Amino acid sequence: MRDFLKPTLLIVDDEKPTRDGLRAALEDRFDVYLAEDAKAAMELLERESFDVVLTDFRLPNEDGLKLIARAKSLSKPPICILMTAYGSEELAVEAMKRGADDYIAKGRLQIDELEMRILRALRSNKLEVENVALRQQLDTKFGLENIVGESPAMQEIFDIVKQVAPTRATVLLSGESGTGKELVAKAIHQLSPRARQPLVCVHCAALSPTLLESELFGHEKGAFTGAHERRIGRFEQAQGGTLFLDEIGEIDATIQIKLLRFLGERTFERVGSNKMLTADVRLITATNKQLEELVKAKTFREDLFFRLRVVEIALPPLRDRAGDIPLLARNFLREFAEENHKPLADFTVDAQELLLNHTWPGNVRELRTAIESAVVLCRGERISARDLPRTVRGAHLPPAADPARLLARKDLTVKEAEKQLFIRALKESDGNRTRAAKKIGMSRRTFHRRLHTYQLEGF
Repeated sequence: MRDFLKPTLLIVDDEKPTRDGLRAALEDRFDVYLAEDAKAAMELLERESFDVVLTDFRLPNEDGLKLIARAKSLSKPPICILMTAYGSEELAVEAMKRGADDYIAKGRLQIDELEMRILRALRSNKLEVENVALRQQLDTKFGLENIVGESPAMQEIFDIVKQVAPTRATVLLSGESGTGKELVAKAIHQLSPRARQPLVCVHCAALSPTLLESELFGHEKGAFTGAHERRIGRFEQAQGGTLFLDEIGEIDATIQIKLLRFLGERTFERVGSNKMLTADVRLITATNKQLEELVKAKTFREDLFFRLRVVEIALPPLRDRAGDIPLLARNFLREFAEENHKPLADFTVDAQELLLNHTWPGNVRELRTAIESAVVLCRGERISARDLPRTVRGAHLPPAADPARLLARKDLTVKEAEKQLFIRALKESDGNRTRAAKKIGMSRRTFHRRLHTYQLEGF
């Protein structure tokens, strides 16, 4: 009976003692099946799905290379490993051409090494399957065109992303929680030459320092209690691609030193090993903390900070790009209306006023959640004020600014509406820019920058 908890392994060898010996050595880790020649092996492969085929080169009637070629032509091809006592470089090259995933010389065969190489091949195959699915997801969901924003601040972000994506530069994404740092990291990867290689994401704050070190760099068998087998880390998984480390400010001193070494030499060691490994990986990190303050407090290495901040992209909070709120809200409305099969077209004026006046401490993430909640609770054809979460309904719009009615006008673009909003706020504040900025919930610095954008400095 097949053991569905274990990977399935088909051993093909014409010598019974070899078949039986390999089965005895490997059956604790694998659900093992045996075949004495290529014909018997193909009958099994056409009847059952196998994870791995371990085949001898010398077989009666048909050699192992032909068996591998036939196995790889199946709709669900297994991992194929060739064994031979007649090892040569030419044979190894030919085996790889026929589709072999690995090549082992019998004369130097050690069971521990064989088991490790089978498990490594299984992990690599699993990662490849996951990466294919991820690439498909990225292609449809995480392109730069899907990051919503027409404000000058976001247009500046888009320009920087387009400039930095094709390079090898290490990127630091900074900004408050919920501003979309992970989405920008995925866009950088997707627009880079590494787009067809893995994008591996790690949230540093979710793991203890010991677990994070093992997660990033991998570990050897027996490196610590519970390390029953060798495990490759995220650096190895991201080979040729991009590694995104979120909440980088949470890492401890040991991992900081290892990251510094990697950035300087592109080398690292697995936990429990002194063997140097290399990886071609682009590093993107993100933080919602002020790393400069952590450097001053001596909790974050200054040399690592400068290595990480080759290019810094600072994502603005939603309150500093208020003109994007209607655009984002309508985008989320379409998404969740379709997802929940509700024919919702727009927001009432009162609902727009509340959305524009809320300070959004949780930024785009909070707005997204608020719109999803409103869509689920809405009973009419448009989202009204009563459909919005209590935290949003509790806000009161300063009547002088009245931005929602401007943004609801069909004859104005978002940029034109925002410009009119600034003009009205300045008029109502007798030209006092500090009061005008406060009226529309924007920092004075950002307000001045927008005045320059809309050529209103002399207003």
